[in-house]
Amino acid sequence: MTKEFEGKVAVVTGAASGIGLASSAMMLAEGARVVLVDRNEAALQAICSQYGDTAIPLVVDLLDPRDCATLVPRVLETTGRIDILHANAGTYVGGDLVDADTHAIDRMLNLNVNVVMKNVHDVLPHMIQRRTGDIIITSSLAAHYPTPWEPVYASSKWAINCFVQTVRRQVFKHGLRVGSISPGPVISALLADWPPEKLKEAKESGSLLEASEVADVVRFMLTRPRGMTIRDVVMLPTNFDL
Repeated sequence: MTKEFEGKVAVVTGAASGIGLASSAMMLAEGARVVLVDRNEAALQAICSQYGDTAIPLVVDLLDPRDCATLVPRVLETTGRIDILHANAGTYVGGDLVDADTHAIDRMLNLNVNVVMKNVHDVLPHMIQRRTGDIIITSSLAAHYPTPWEPVYASSKWAINCFVQTVRRQVFKHGLRVGSISPGPVISALLADWPPEKLKEAKESGSLLEASEVADVVRFMLTRPRGMTIRDVVMLPTNFDL
């Protein structure tokens, strides 16, 4: 039986854990060669050793502008093509704005917004030249609802929501698809900043998603006929109460 992504090359950022790791595992299982991008070299090596030559580790510090700029050239040097970019790397700042550390705000906005824009900017010429390509960006339910306990994080995802909608309209004529996936809270390291009582309550009530469930929806988005773009999928646990 033919696998869905046989012969394709995918790039996933933030691939050493959480949604990025689940997305990488899904695409590897479907036959893709996957370049797993993260700054955690030890984690990448451990993960890729389980999959053989189809999993390619690429250590990049996306917050270093010079290092970030090498991502696409290094992938193309290794694989010769990029069919899928899953721009997933991100971080989280929650709580009251007045209590937030301004350096953490800068870091989060750089990673959640600037890095995503730069990664997409850098891959577009290659995809436009080939007249095909899929770009998936990990957004958040916070992009669709003014979540009162995370004004900084939510603002970054509202920005990404706008970015996805506008870039999609620019590049669809070249055969490219751009979409975002907006999950509610996912069991991952990003929830480390949640108040303990809130996290405990969410776990006990079944109000969290698994990273593998998000990866399943990424697969759905990528496997639609080329004439169809899944612009944005909002997914949340049924028990999650806004």
